[in-house]
Amino acid sequence: MARRWALGCLAVALSLVAAGCSDATMEPGAGVIGEEPAVKRHITQADIEAGEYTLEELVAHGRDIFMASFNTLDGAGRPEQHGKGGPRKRREMPDNFNRISAPDANACMACHNLPALGGGGDNAVNVFLVADSLPFVDFDGDPVENGPNQTLKTVGDERNTVGMFGSGFIELLAREMTSDMHALRDAGCLAAADSGKPATVELVTKGVSFGSVTCLPDGSLDASAVEGVDEDLIVRPFHQKGAVVSLREFANNATIQHHGMLSIEQAGEGEDPDVDGYVNELTRGDITALVLFQATLPAPVQVEPETQAERDAVVYGRRLFDLIGCTQCHKPTLPLSSLEFVEPGPFNPDNDLGPDDVAVSYVVDLSPFITDLERDEEGNHLIPVFTDLKRHDMGDFLDNDAPLQNGIPTRLWLTRKLWGFFSEPPFLHHGRATLISEAILAHGGEAQTQRDAFEELSDYDKAALTEFLMTLRIDAG
Repeated sequence: MARRWALGCLAVALSLVAAGCSDATMEPGAGVIGEEPAVKRHITQADIEAGEYTLEELVAHGRDIFMASFNTLDGAGRPEQHGKGGPRKRREMPDNFNRISAPDANACMACHNLPALGGGGDNAVNVFLVADSLPFVDFDGDPVENGPNQTLKTVGDERNTVGMFGSGFIELLAREMTSDMHALRDAGCLAAADSGKPATVELVTKGVSFGSVTCLPDGSLDASAVEGVDEDLIVRPFHQKGAVVSLREFANNATIQHHGMLSIEQAGEGEDPDVDGYVNELTRGDITALVLFQATLPAPVQVEPETQAERDAVVYGRRLFDLIGCTQCHKPTLPLSSLEFVEPGPFNPDNDLGPDDVAVSYVVDLSPFITDLERDEEGNHLIPVFTDLKRHDMGDFLDNDAPLQNGIPTRLWLTRKLWGFFSEPPFLHHGRATLISEAILAHGGEAQTQRDAFEELSDYDKAALTEFLMTLRIDAG
């Protein structure tokens, strides 16, 4: 097991001396005297692959990490590194936290807590994506620390916290959609090579069209007609821009940005790029456990109202939701062929653990984590996500990002997964809508027709439609 050496760890002998803190000795109940890390023990990926842990034990360890309030002895903070991994002028207490450029939180659960652990968050814990690439934002006029001519609205992209319930199913859907499009593309390239003529392939997967790609005989691609996904045809279902491919990428990015906790995957084995005196702050096994905790968070549910009048309104509102065209993007279900969550995933970025990096992948059957699951005529599981996992132009009103996130145009947003969303107010990417109706009326661009149709509904019809949406909740029991 990797050892973590803490420059400031104290051990009691005849006097206080500096000593190395090994995660191998930090077992619960070991009787440590004085201050200690929030994460009492770490696990290795090798032990996971060797079958040393049950799923329940891995999920419990991931939950512990998700709940941990990281401190200095964990390696929290990144004194000489900004959130994207580059160097910065050393920042120590009291400049070890920064609500804009981060680190900005002590624990994952600090933001992900509505209506329960792993859920969404209040506007009070909104984050500023992209701003973490800057050394230290304090608007004091220093262009090196703040970037040039920055204001609160231009320094980063404000985001309200989205919950992770059902995220294992979301990642599986994205993997299958990606595999489908790659297969279509590859078949087109073979056809172009065989015929010596360009071959255009329609990119349709799970009933969702992502435009088309043209394969040229020389093996090159014309991706100018691809829609709602990057040209590599990898569906990225996380972040409200659709910018992150997997729970593993999400975990590795978030722990360095928000907490200054550098995983081995990000920092390297035994490396200390943030110069805080700690190495191997989160092991590959820790990240796997963190992924499995999130992947097994139960799928959201639909909660039936108490009165008959409300139930009748829900039925009617569901019909209206379809009638005015909301389901064109907020697709009620997407078909999923397999409920086996295999970790690590096949499309992780190079810095994140991938299938070629492990001897044995970890497989979890997600069927216990969803209820009342229906199947289509082909035997696929119908996952009630209310999204198409595609980016859309949402018009001028929501075009309020300044810096680009991962190069994604500012008008484009991933269709919000509506399952469970009513349990995670406020609404919209920046949390500015406190009512469902306000969020609907903020739509524009590709959703302008649907937005206008909602505005023209009678008061009762508007109420019925929102009553239906209010049934899409997270079971916090």
